[in-house]
Parts: sequence; C-alpha cells; structure tokens
Amino acid sequence: MRGKSLWIIGFIAVLSMALCQTAFAKERIVFGGGPAGGTFQVVANAVQVYKPMKMAADFKVQAQSSAGSVENLRKTDAGRQQMSVVYSGHVYLGRNGMMKNDTKKYENVMAVAWLYGAPGQLVVRKGSGINSVKDLVGKKVGVGNAGSGAFANCELFFSHMGVWDKIERNAMGYNDAAQAFGNNQLDAFWLFTAFPSGAVIMAAQTNDIALVNLDADAKASGFYDKYPYFAKLSVPANTYKGVDYDSPSFQDSALWVANSKVSADVVYKMLSLIYSDEGLAHMKEQKKTFKHMSVKTGADGIVTPFHPGAEKFWKEKGVL
Repeated sequence: MRGKSLWIIGFIAVLSMALCQTAFAKERIVFGGGPAGGTFQVVANAVQVYKPMKMAADFKVQAQSSAGSVENLRKTDAGRQQMSVVYSGHVYLGRNGMMKNDTKKYENVMAVAWLYGAPGQLVVRKGSGINSVKDLVGKKVGVGNAGSGAFANCELFFSHMGVWDKIERNAMGYNDAAQAFGNNQLDAFWLFTAFPSGAVIMAAQTNDIALVNLDADAKASGFYDKYPYFAKLSVPANTYKGVDYDSPSFQDSALWVANSKVSADVVYKMLSLIYSDEGLAHMKEQKKTFKHMSVKTGADGIVTPFHPGAEKFWKEKGVL
C-alpha cells in the first residue's frame, strides 16, 4: 500500500513538473533570413542577437538562412518558419495566387513591418558595352540564388525585357557571383538588395565596374505600368568604388512578415523591442541599410494585411 502511495505521489510530482514546463515553455520563433552576403540574413541575425530579445521570457528567436524571399514566403505560409523577410511584391503576388507558375494563395503570411527599400543592381565591367539589359543577349549572367527574391525579380524583369531565354543564366548567391565575375566567369551579375552590397564592393576590388541604368529600361518597356508595386530609386554616386554617378533603378520593399498563427502578444512584444530607440540603434549598428527604419516608416510600402499583433502596435503608434 505504501509503495502504491509513493508511486501516486511520484506520478503527481512528474505531472506537475510537466505542466509547469508547458506553462512556461517559450514560443519558438524561427526567423528566415537569406543567403550569405545578403541583407535578409543580417536582419534575422540582428533580431536574434539583440540582448533584450534574447532575455524575453515567453519566446526564443532562432535565425535561419534560406535561399531568400520566395522560399521564405512558402516556408512562413506553411509554418516551417514563424517569421521571415519577404519582398512586398512577393507577399502581394503570393496572397493573390499570382506567383510565376504557382497559383497557390499564400494567405497565412501577414505583414509585421517595413524594413528597407531594395533596388535592382546590375553589375558589369566598365567599358563592356553593356548599357541596357538588352545588351546581355548571349552573355553569362549571375541571376541570384534559385528560390530567392533576386532570382524571381530577375526572371520577372528580364522576361519582360525579352532576354531571359537569351542569356547564359548562372543561379548563384551574391558572393559567389562576385567571385565568378572577378575570375572572368561572368559578364554581369544581378542583385536585388540594399546598398551598399558587400558583394558589389568585393567585385569593385578586382574590376573596374559599372551599374546599368535599370530605370531607363523599366520606363521604356512599360514595366512600372505592369508591376505598380515597384518604385523608382537611384543608387547614389560613389556608393561603390569607381561608380561616380547616380545609377537609376527600381526597388521593392523588404518586409518583416509572420505566420498568422504566431501569437499577437509575441509579435507586439518583438515590435516593441526592435522599434524602441535602443532597438533601432542596434539595427543601424548592424548595417547602414537600416538607417531609414523608424516608427514613422514602419507601416510604409505595405499593401497586404497586417498581423493582428502588428496592427495593434502600429495603431497605438498612430501610423495606421
């Protein structure tokens, strides 16, 4: 009898411990970034390492590398990543079943915040004679990682310009492309990321480079009329060694997004930490790209539904 009582007491103790652990279990937030050399991964890492974020009692952030925007969209929708960085255009196309060769509607991906504007950049050698995307016909071109926003936007723009099937495409990350370009294995490489890009800086160390005027191509071809979520932006003169002129281009907005099932409290608390004076200073220390991040810009460039936790936060801040 005494043994049975001890067994019951032991069982109750184990059950109580299990219940306590469940009650205090942290919500795991896998935050999808991007490939090495890209700004998406800097975002994920910056959020993970921010000290107040690491000290949070009810959630734990884990940065995870990925191919980029399109992969992040799909993984976040499926709940394999709770949060990610995804381009605004892909969130819009995905929610509406308009992705290339993919009619699925990714409706579980909800906006949290605007992070920065990311322009297209097409790097060529100075004096190469490549002054337009149309001049790439027959050339070897780095087009971004398969599954990345860079690749998807390159395919979108180059197809619109009628050259996608007329170039020798090399799907690779930015750093690998810069290295291949430096070794004369590529005639040009495409990026869709904030400036200054470490990969372009690398390329400018080994070659005299030039940036193609992508805005001129976009205007002449009616690209802005067909894809109105792109906005004009110039890469300023002297952003890169030897490029002493403004280089007009177009940009999409990089967004912080979350799966719809992430608790509103966690989204609200994470925004409260990052969009504090200290949190914004931390982000800007990680990369100059984040210099425009602020409470004032936090809801900019977003044309798709907000996560309830984000909606509450931005309404309280008076920007929604």
